[in-house]
Amino acid sequence: MLTVPRFCSSIQLSYHPLAMPRIKTARTKKPPEGFEDIENILDDYAKKMRDAENESHEGKRKAESLWPIMRISHARSRYVYELYYKREAISRELYDWLLKEGYADANLIAKWKKAGYEKLCCLRCIQTRDMNYQGSTCICRVPKAQVREGTVVECVHCGCRGCSSDS
Repeated sequence: MLTVPRFCSSIQLSYHPLAMPRIKTARTKKPPEGFEDIENILDDYAKKMRDAENESHEGKRKAESLWPIMRISHARSRYVYELYYKREAISRELYDWLLKEGYADANLIAKWKKAGYEKLCCLRCIQTRDMNYQGSTCICRVPKAQVREGTVVECVHCGCRGCSSDS
């Protein structure tokens, strides 16, 4: 069972970036050409996601139990992003279908296309409203050169250890 973080309780689960892709039924539109080539890898991500969801949460903080799910979601979105934008291995039609079906997070990919956000781990790290200091961002967004020595850099939201472009 996928646990929806407190900050996402009002979002429909089917459009939540951490949700699994939609279940294929008889009414589901057939995937575009080229999906067969990447289907095995996407199925592997689905298996990893299922294992992460079923993993024991004993001894972990509430936020810490979501870290593996966030990492897998990030990796799956990064895979789709690189297929389309970097390697140009899939068509626009397939890319749009993958986003619509929930195989990748469209909002995160939109940020990756902007300068300074190429390595962004999750959207929550750039939202200023959930941070300790008004108007700031997550510690993982601070370049490593500006962090004092001995400071542990680990995002509370997703477990990232540094996703600024200068890291």
